[in-house]
Amino acid sequence: MKLLVTGGCGFIGSAVVRLAIARGHAVINLDALTYAACPDNVAEVAEDPGYAFEHADIRDRVALDRIFEAHTPDAVMHLAAESHVDRSIDGPGTFIETNITGTYQLLEAARAFWVRHGKPEDFRFHHISTDEVFGTLGAEGQFTEDTRYDPRSPYSASKAASDHLVRAWNETYGLPVILSNCSNNYGPFHFPEKLVPVIILNALDEKPLPIYGDGSNVRDWLYVEDHADALLLVLEKGKLGRSYNIGGENERSNLELVRTICAILDEKRPRDEGSYADLIEFVADRPGHDARYAIDPERIREELGWRPSVTVEEGLARTVDWYLMNEGWWRALQDRDGVGARLGVRP
Repeated sequence: MKLLVTGGCGFIGSAVVRLAIARGHAVINLDALTYAACPDNVAEVAEDPGYAFEHADIRDRVALDRIFEAHTPDAVMHLAAESHVDRSIDGPGTFIETNITGTYQLLEAARAFWVRHGKPEDFRFHHISTDEVFGTLGAEGQFTEDTRYDPRSPYSASKAASDHLVRAWNETYGLPVILSNCSNNYGPFHFPEKLVPVIILNALDEKPLPIYGDGSNVRDWLYVEDHADALLLVLEKGKLGRSYNIGGENERSNLELVRTICAILDEKRPRDEGSYADLIEFVADRPGHDARYAIDPERIREELGWRPSVTVEEGLARTVDWYLMNEGWWRALQDRDGVGARLGVRP
């Protein structure tokens, strides 16, 4: 297929681009190159004859129309989004503009292209979203595709709105769409403002390892390369109009996760004295911090035969190895806006 991937220089988007090219698909990478984007994420495929890059913003309808007509994609994989909860607390407007207005403009451009070309039956619009749209869980239970939406942050609210837009364009206009909602991703090329890279990089620099609150918040952790594999499978074999929850089947509290990373670093790059866990520091919690996320993966497992390939311990070991071997990549990002600063503290 020829895939139009939005946000393909970001963390998850670049994993999709690399895997799609490796599997013989052609890819048009549409990215606005905002603060979290990094062209080096796709450097290994940049010279591939099946790869093309378009520097554009998904809010720019004129640019979108030009790109659709120039490349005539078979499918859209929409990953471009503002995604950092802490930044959404400090500046929600950017999340509204990109995640909601941007998705609207992309849907309209895709619909116009689809109609102009005779509504081809094999066209697909795959919208990639998050489990955070479902809100928070107690100690028991899991999110299913039928869980009621209950977003608690500006980020998750903007993603919930984009999900609703995609479903509405399917119901009202017949645009052939598929949705997926994933759990927390981690792995290579993770921009250094999220929990896993923050812990790894702070540890390597002998800085405090910040954990919000008491570290009891639970997430389901999904290795990014497993996620990319699942996304391509959903695009190719998922049922139109349907959504699929994609999880790692690896629930861990934030404190457990950080202690696991510390143990891996203790083995791979020991400190002169003590454990990296000695650097753990509990800090003021994030406003509205959801207690627990957990995904029920039954639908994607039963309908498409997909399960994650690695445990969180295996995936974290791979991730630590990657950061140890790619210091040049992450050092170059340390001076970008907000990196290393505490964000999301406004009540």
